[in-house]
Amino acid sequence: MEETSREAVATAVQRVAGMLQRSDQLDKVEQYRRREARKKASVEARLKAAIQSQLDGVRTGLTQLHSALLDVKDIQGSLADVSKDWRQSINTIENLKDVKDAVVQHSQLASAVENLKNIFSVPQIVSGTTLLIEQAELLQAHRKLMELECSRDDLMYEQYRMDSKNTSDMNLISIYFEDVQELSDELAKQLWMVLQRAMVTVRRDPTMLVSVVRIIEREEKIDRRMVDRKKQTGFIPPGRPKRWKDKMFEVLEGTVGTRIEGTQSVTREADKMWLVRLLEITRKYVLDDLIIVKNLMVQCFPQHYDTFNRFFGLYHNAVSSRVKELASEDLEANEIVSMLTWVLNTYKSEEMMGHSELYSECDINQLEPLLPQDVVDELLSKYVQTFTSNITGWLRKALETDKKDWQKETEPEADQDGYYQTTLPAIVFQMFEQNLQVAAQIDGDFKEQVLKLCLKQMNTFLIRYREEAVTYKEEHLRDRQLPQCYVQYMIAIINNCQTFKESINSLKRKYSQSSEPTDSDAAIERTLNEVAKEGCQFLLDEVFLDLEHHLNELLTRKWVTGSHAVDTICVTVEDYFNDFNKIKKPFNQEMTSEALRRVVVEYIKAVMQKRITFKNADERREGAERMIKEADQFKFLFRKLAAGEDTDRLCGAIAAIAEVFKLTDPTLLFLEVTTLVSKYPDIREEHIQALLAVRGDASREMRQMIIGTLSENKVSYSGLTQPIFKDITVPTMTMTTMNTMTSMATAKLLK
Repeated sequence: MEETSREAVATAVQRVAGMLQRSDQLDKVEQYRRREARKKASVEARLKAAIQSQLDGVRTGLTQLHSALLDVKDIQGSLADVSKDWRQSINTIENLKDVKDAVVQHSQLASAVENLKNIFSVPQIVSGTTLLIEQAELLQAHRKLMELECSRDDLMYEQYRMDSKNTSDMNLISIYFEDVQELSDELAKQLWMVLQRAMVTVRRDPTMLVSVVRIIEREEKIDRRMVDRKKQTGFIPPGRPKRWKDKMFEVLEGTVGTRIEGTQSVTREADKMWLVRLLEITRKYVLDDLIIVKNLMVQCFPQHYDTFNRFFGLYHNAVSSRVKELASEDLEANEIVSMLTWVLNTYKSEEMMGHSELYSECDINQLEPLLPQDVVDELLSKYVQTFTSNITGWLRKALETDKKDWQKETEPEADQDGYYQTTLPAIVFQMFEQNLQVAAQIDGDFKEQVLKLCLKQMNTFLIRYREEAVTYKEEHLRDRQLPQCYVQYMIAIINNCQTFKESINSLKRKYSQSSEPTDSDAAIERTLNEVAKEGCQFLLDEVFLDLEHHLNELLTRKWVTGSHAVDTICVTVEDYFNDFNKIKKPFNQEMTSEALRRVVVEYIKAVMQKRITFKNADERREGAERMIKEADQFKFLFRKLAAGEDTDRLCGAIAAIAEVFKLTDPTLLFLEVTTLVSKYPDIREEHIQALLAVRGDASREMRQMIIGTLSENKVSYSGLTQPIFKDITVPTMTMTTMNTMTSMATAKLLK
């Protein structure tokens, strides 16, 4: 206590010292004293209140403890009295054992008396119950049955309690009530028959179905009660538990399965569309039945049965089992498509399980697949194999049909723009389109797979198409009179290539999700271009076979003296190109350009073959002027035919050679040849030698000088323009021929 007082004094001194640190604070001493006094009074008041509260709590606690002590003493006295009474009653209880046995016996006799009426009337009740069952009064029949079973079970239970080992009395009761079990079985049969016709019953007489469910629910309650009693006493009546509820669901499951299996009305032998009909009937049955379940049957079953989802699952499992059976059969390609389309698309669509009336009751996304993925993959693989085999045969047959058309004596049909064509592209792509439409119904990935397969088969088909076009040309060359419409059908073959391109691009845009070109696309493009270009080449070959005689007249003595070879060439080319106008772009443009190039090349070949040698300047001038005139004729013709920008350059090659021949001053020959080489850098030395040989007045030294100088200052060929002289060969000259020509040229110069 003293220690506390000292600490308080020290604290107070320290606090006062803190307040009076400056002289001006002395004036506030009285103010400080009053403030501290107020604080002290406040603290003392709070302290007194707290102590008073504690004292009140202690007083209340002591009062309660005193009361509890008194209660404990009272209870102790009561327990002593009870213990005393219990000791005194032990002997009395032992003396009442005979009374207890009498009570048990009385209970048994009372039960026997109570059931005596039923026991004696069992045959009558059995007959009445049988009649009620036959009259479909199922609820009343079941009530009678329960009375009989109750009498039997009570008697057996009492017998079991008296002597559980006395089997003879138990057997006697069982024999007496043996008709009861038969009644139960007969009633059960009636219940199962009603459940098997549940879809019909619920529409015609729903009360009958409700009665069946009520009976089953009653039996379930009795089963539970008997099972619980067995746990307590060890006794359970014969035939229990019946488990009619489980049996009910088994019957419903079998009924659903039978309904699904009974949808097949025809076989493949009777109707090729049997599977389509089967699947459509199944769809209709399942949808109609589930709508009936939702709108009617749900009301006939207790809510905790979850009736709709249970039936939904039963139908799903039944359909799955049926579809698996069908998938295991040897299905044809069209049947596989019908099956997979139905399984993967129709089943969960609004036409069936996703119908608007069912959508609110179930989640179709939770359904297991009707077919396992490995079965689906197996069916797809089988379809692809069959489709590959079929499409190969279809394409072969289509090509054979088209080949027969090539031999016709009438021209092929023309499209709306007047271009010749055959029916081959339409037939081929109609087949592709039909199969892709079918594949698209199954799955997007499968559609891509079928498209790739179609393109692969297309590439193989085009290779065969190319071979047949070559064979067609070769057969025509054996007898150019046959077939009569060879040119027109070759044009149709070329046009078909362009149609194939357009159709392939259309298919890819419509059925492919990827726009990236593939190796197959490149191969098809390459093959189509080759077929078209070869077709154009075959047609040009046909033209130049007719021109061969007239081309052989060029740069000959007959040509010098006067020939209409070029006029005939132009007329013939123009006549052919009246038919070639029915070739589609871009092949018609390419063909016209190639025709011009070949005409010019053949003309220059005639020069290089040195069919003549000009005798004098007049002859060279006349020949050169004739060449320039004929070059203008070619230019006019091919401009008319729209040969393209290269027309002037190609025809200019003939005019440039003519200028070499036309030159009168041999000393300027080098400059003229140099000009020719600069314009056409692909010209070779042998070409220059041939030109000089045809000119006929160039000495050996001059030729060597020109060739040597050109070799030293050779102009490089850039390759930007199409070469003219590259493919022109010059016939080799023997040394004797060259010496002879040199001597002739020297003689002319001396004259």
